[in-house]
Amino acid sequence: MTEPATLPSFIGQIGRPFLRDRLMHLLLIAAIALSALSPHPFAEYRTWVDWNTITTLAGMLLLTTGIEVSGYLEHLGRTIINRLQQERVLAIFLVSASALLSTMLTNDIALFIVVPLTVSLASTGGLPIGRLVIFEALAVNAGSLLTPIGNPQNILLWQRSHLSFAGFTWQMAPLALAIFLLLLLATWFCFPKQTIHAELKDDPAAYRVGLLRTCGLLYLVFLAMVELGHPSWGLVGVASAAVLFCREIIAKVDWSLILVFILMFIDIRLLTQLHFIQTLAETILHFSQFELFISALLGSQVISNVPATILLVNYSTAYKVIAYGVNVGGFGLAIGSMANIIALRMAPERHLWLRFHLYSFPFLILSALIAWVLLL
Repeated sequence: MTEPATLPSFIGQIGRPFLRDRLMHLLLIAAIALSALSPHPFAEYRTWVDWNTITTLAGMLLLTTGIEVSGYLEHLGRTIINRLQQERVLAIFLVSASALLSTMLTNDIALFIVVPLTVSLASTGGLPIGRLVIFEALAVNAGSLLTPIGNPQNILLWQRSHLSFAGFTWQMAPLALAIFLLLLLATWFCFPKQTIHAELKDDPAAYRVGLLRTCGLLYLVFLAMVELGHPSWGLVGVASAAVLFCREIIAKVDWSLILVFILMFIDIRLLTQLHFIQTLAETILHFSQFELFISALLGSQVISNVPATILLVNYSTAYKVIAYGVNVGGFGLAIGSMANIIALRMAPERHLWLRFHLYSFPFLILSALIAWVLLL
């Protein structure tokens, strides 16, 4: 009896992000305009998309959303925060948690967990909530670069490079460790050693340990399937489990993000079909390692690091150089990484954009220097 009433609401939840996602709308308009300038058979568009990357991203979105919906990580965070007595220790905990979560839950999901926790501390007098959010944005960029599932550009580079999960992580570990240590040092100096009394309310009945365990098990199975080269079967298994045991997860996933990445593949391909762009893009084939690194870094500042990755992997197989460049490119301008924009939009203070760049540009410069030294 209740199914007819709940079905429209369920479909509405899934469809709502598609109506609100301005980036998706912009990419769709760009695809239509570029298609008019460089017409191709519609069936050809499908071949331009890296479906293994899209499938892996879809599976990760389902699993990480399930972990977020379980509420357990928020409960754990509130429990720890209530026991901390110093602002500096609190900042180091939130920065470290952001970085750690982003290695396995992707950078945006890490922010959806940590930033609301941080904002809920606003009632604790004297805490610099805006600065904490800025450092959490920097932290997820630093942490997510470590693993092949930490962010979308790494998922694409992992699929293209055919490295194992451990192999990809090992090549990124020196850069991730160096930047994380730099971030901890900055956190130590930017947050004073003053006493705080945080009292966050917690309801143990609000979190679901069973859902967390199920998602954790499926997470391992899904990663194994991706590692074996069968992400589609892994997605089928994860989606089937979600339908059977927790349809709420399917409704809460931001499915418009999948369409955003599909459109990015199509837009970049259509753009490079234009004669003058194609001529410029083909010069990438002859880039030195330094030129490729700088192109990845600066390209991220102009068009964000995911589109920059999609563009560069079409012309170069130096995936480690690209990975270092686009991940470091997540610092600097806010547009360098979608995680920056997500964090700043979630913050209660609307004047954070300028302050963010006061911290992010030094990180861009120092991280770029570290990355280049490690590539030599």
